[in-house]
Amino acid sequence: MSDTTQQHPAAEKAGIGAYISLICAIIFFSGLCATSQWWGIFDFTTMNGGFGKLVSSVTQNGDAVSTTMANFRGKGGSGAIDGFMFALTLVPTVMFALAMITIFEHYGALRAARQLLTPVLRPLIGLPGSCTLALIASLQSTDGGAALTRQLKDAGELDDREINIFATFQMTADACITNFFSSGAVLFTLVAADGKLAVPVSLGLCLGVLLLGKVFAANVMRLMQIRAARKAA
Repeated sequence: MSDTTQQHPAAEKAGIGAYISLICAIIFFSGLCATSQWWGIFDFTTMNGGFGKLVSSVTQNGDAVSTTMANFRGKGGSGAIDGFMFALTLVPTVMFALAMITIFEHYGALRAARQLLTPVLRPLIGLPGSCTLALIASLQSTDGGAALTRQLKDAGELDDREINIFATFQMTADACITNFFSSGAVLFTLVAADGKLAVPVSLGLCLGVLLLGKVFAANVMRLMQIRAARKAA
């Protein structure tokens, strides 16, 4: 009988295929390919898509008829029933995110991220490199980031302390890239009465402030946990 031991996947060395998988995953979740062109198939948000619209009401003003559109959730709901319908709208995003991360993980993306980015993320926000994909996904999608974080927890990649730090990082300006460019970017096109820009700073600077705020919040949580540990000791 041979006495051989199987190496744990976390201890395996990442090969070239794992790094290619990591690069593909970063591109997919980062929003770099977010477009209506054909290369949009390499973007998470584009491939995730959206629900179709239904006619919720029709109004007539003389000979003109106007309609109000809504998705299948409708509008004006409340309470537990509306909360349940909202939860249903999250299911496709979560399922799709988990499916894609499973594919990338199969080809070694998490292993490559752990080896390559742990020396960066550990001193920066106290997290292992295996959080990279969940971190990038959270910049685009609150639901995708949360789903991938839960998967990391179930896989034993994160302990309770790291989960609190990562949750703080994500909850601070969550999905900031998607929300900022879709809603906040319009502020940079406004012009004051004197013809000057109403917001005299660059879009990149504001996005940088958001990202710095996320890092700051994560480190505040780290300090709180260190203080709590010292008091317990």
